[in-house]
Amino acid sequence: MNDVFVQAGHGVRVEWGPVGAERLAGDVACLVVVDVLSFTTAVTVAVEAGTQVFPYRWQDDSAAGFAEQVDAALAVGRRGVTEASPWSLSPAALRRAPFTPRLVLPSPNGSAIAAAAAEGSTVVAASLRNATAVGRWLGAHGYGTIERPVGVIAAGERWPDGSLRPALEDLLGAGAVIAVLLEYGGEVPSPEAAMAAAAFTGAPDPGAAVVSSSSGRELIEGGYAEDVAVATELGVSRVVPVLTDGAFVGAG
Repeated sequence: MNDVFVQAGHGVRVEWGPVGAERLAGDVACLVVVDVLSFTTAVTVAVEAGTQVFPYRWQDDSAAGFAEQVDAALAVGRRGVTEASPWSLSPAALRRAPFTPRLVLPSPNGSAIAAAAAEGSTVVAASLRNATAVGRWLGAHGYGTIERPVGVIAAGERWPDGSLRPALEDLLGAGAVIAVLLEYGGEVPSPEAAMAAAAFTGAPDPGAAVVSSSSGRELIEGGYAEDVAVATELGVSRVVPVLTDGAFVGAG
């Protein structure tokens, strides 16, 4: 792959979706996965409660077997929540659900990206809720330099044909992480990374933008306004979920 497509020579880089993550994974020291609505937001909520979160591919028939293998509860789709299966991709539902120490949390975007990257770089889950904590943690651990570059992956959404739909909420989430990292030691951002940071810092009200975005409206009109509300709790979380032995756990 030509170096221009991995943004070589830059300490902070940005790409979109699974293909972007695959391209950057071998050329960076750390991948930061951003899927604001809702995988990485759900991860922050669960890890705050002390749950280890295992990412997994979406709608894979082997998910139940994998959950059994790692002795974890299996999250269901938003509309599949029952008293027996109270855990889902919904951050609001996770807050109400009983505590489980281990949870397999599939999603078509962020979770699939994180699962695919599990054996490569250090992988961190970021959202608007914990972007400040993640940016500071990256800087404190020497990530975001030419020697130890960071790749921030905006997960995006999917069109009905399966192709990538870039999503405003993930651009803003990626930009939030990058803006903080550049204050705490990150250097030489790629043009893509610099523009993502500018999108966040230049937004008069990033939370309101997410609420009014296509993805935000889709969830609100589908009855999941609480999930959007949780996702737009800007900077409230200090947790930094790092993929460790296959599960996201809070960084020490």
